[in-house]
Amino acid sequence: MSEILSSLRSLMASHSPPLDALVVPSEDYHQSEYVSARDKRREFVSGFTGSAGLALITKTEARLWTDGRYFLQAMQQLSNEWTLMRMGEDPLVEVWMSENLPEEANIGVDSWCVSVDTANRWGKSFAKKSQKLIPTTTDLVDQVWKNRPASEMCPVIVHPLEFAGRSVSEKLEDLRAKLKQESARGLVIAALDEVAWLYNIRGTDVAYCPVVHAFAIVTTDSAFLYVDKKKVSDEASAYFKGLSVEVREYTDVISDVSLLASDRLFSSFVSKTAQPEATKDMEIDSEQTDRLWVDPASCCYALYSKLDADKVLLQPSPLSLSKALKNPVELEGLKKAHVRDGAAVVQYLVWLDKQMQELYGASGYFLEAEANKKKPTETSKLTEVTVSDKLESLRAAKEHFRGLSFPTISSVGSNAAIIHYSPEPEACAEMDPDKIYLCDSGAQYLDGTTDITRTVHFGKPSAHEKDCYTAVLKGHVALGNARFPKGTNGYTLDILARAPLWKYGLDYRHGTGHGVGSYLFVHEGPHQVSFRPSARNVPLQATMTVTDEPGYYEDGNFGIRLENVLVVNDAETEFNFGEKGYLQFEHITWAPYQVKLIDLDQLTREEIDWLNTYHLKCKDILAPFMNQTEMEWLKKATEPVCVSV
Repeated sequence: MSEILSSLRSLMASHSPPLDALVVPSEDYHQSEYVSARDKRREFVSGFTGSAGLALITKTEARLWTDGRYFLQAMQQLSNEWTLMRMGEDPLVEVWMSENLPEEANIGVDSWCVSVDTANRWGKSFAKKSQKLIPTTTDLVDQVWKNRPASEMCPVIVHPLEFAGRSVSEKLEDLRAKLKQESARGLVIAALDEVAWLYNIRGTDVAYCPVVHAFAIVTTDSAFLYVDKKKVSDEASAYFKGLSVEVREYTDVISDVSLLASDRLFSSFVSKTAQPEATKDMEIDSEQTDRLWVDPASCCYALYSKLDADKVLLQPSPLSLSKALKNPVELEGLKKAHVRDGAAVVQYLVWLDKQMQELYGASGYFLEAEANKKKPTETSKLTEVTVSDKLESLRAAKEHFRGLSFPTISSVGSNAAIIHYSPEPEACAEMDPDKIYLCDSGAQYLDGTTDITRTVHFGKPSAHEKDCYTAVLKGHVALGNARFPKGTNGYTLDILARAPLWKYGLDYRHGTGHGVGSYLFVHEGPHQVSFRPSARNVPLQATMTVTDEPGYYEDGNFGIRLENVLVVNDAETEFNFGEKGYLQFEHITWAPYQVKLIDLDQLTREEIDWLNTYHLKCKDILAPFMNQTEMEWLKKATEPVCVSV
């Protein structure tokens, strides 16, 4: 790391103008959470591998900001040259820069890797001391990254209508209606999942995310896709031609945004002299229709800088919400995908239970006793990685499987306290029958994306571990059983999942729920269930998906998390106060909760009834996928429970 930091500081000094600091974001040109190997610049300079964070390099310091999911991981991975800045506890990066960097400081950043929102926010903060945000002439990290991975050359894949549920023509029609509603003549689309969803295409450019590196521009009469043309087969080319979507080179997007700004961007599918049908009946003046729509959270500053800021509509992309509201085909596909996925998870637990008993002398999933401390041979021992590989193989045997939806968080004991722990083959832990095991995993299927977490113990859990698991379960059930008026956001609901933990003075440092894509990103907005203020922005609506995943993490000891994917549905209520209408959740994830970890005396009658009902459904729904041994295990895992009176 010393050599990398030294090389970057030399480039900072020779840059025109010289830089007092360099910001290295986690994001790529599309502001993605998960990025391809060649775009992991922040990881390269810092050594920190988490999916969220920002590195700041000054003449004498190196600091890394990340959120609560990664505090422990960052402490383990950062060298002593780096200082960890805890988001939510330490000053924001722009506050720290404005207060600690000199007056008139030049702060460099690759403007392709920073959003409009972020750049504008930093600019306001820097103005206090006449500091300047300087777009670097090239990405300085790329200049020192000698063995940077090559660009992905993966084909664009047409996503069949039988899985997409809506045609591109329908989506474009809806989008243009929204442009008209906002008096805008075009939209610049940068988010990879929005491009994929709009044009019904998928790809493999980013690990775990079925997207292709591409931009799009849609106007009232034209549609463009910007992608490396070497990725577009003759079949895909014909597909786009049939949709009147003009395919241009990925690198052409910046010049075309400039043309769009001056109203000189034309498609070969549309006559330059023809009046766009969508604008004929717009009864608004021409000055208003000159606006261009840009999502400030997903569009990079490099593209935004080519537009006239006075003629830009800065607000969330209309595609974000459209994509989150699943159509009937997508909902049906998601439910089927979760059934197959749940079957794989149960088959995994059956296998793991048997292995832990045979190799480690564990009492197993059902019995509560100390292990007899058998020691497997070096070749037969189980590690966090080898067991997660087994889970992947079980998923891979299921219909429509296309890969994992994120790196499996397979974590034993103290590693489970690292919220987004990622085991590595060379350094991961061996399975231990006397410690909690947390497995957060998911898969990509053609008909849906999955995300599930179960926490288990194959030995004798402590009373404290049971108390914590039970509190997490109570919060999980409380959120999943909620009924709430339409217009309610995830910020309001978040407390339901935390309240049982708060009773003991416990909490967790991550959000409670995120949307899930339809064979797209496992983390999908614009809605969320969280303590973060941004969760207030978008209310939950019927046909959205959202996870329900409270947890508790005790540094150095264990971690617990339970997660199901929910669908938001309309609710039938006896009354309808305020004529708002009400919503409720439907669980679509199927795998049992380990009864051995539950203190049943702490559950209410309603919670007991819910658990028994869920387990009965789980048994019936997964039965067609189980062999005799697996079915016997599942029956035992889902037996009704009761509390002594």
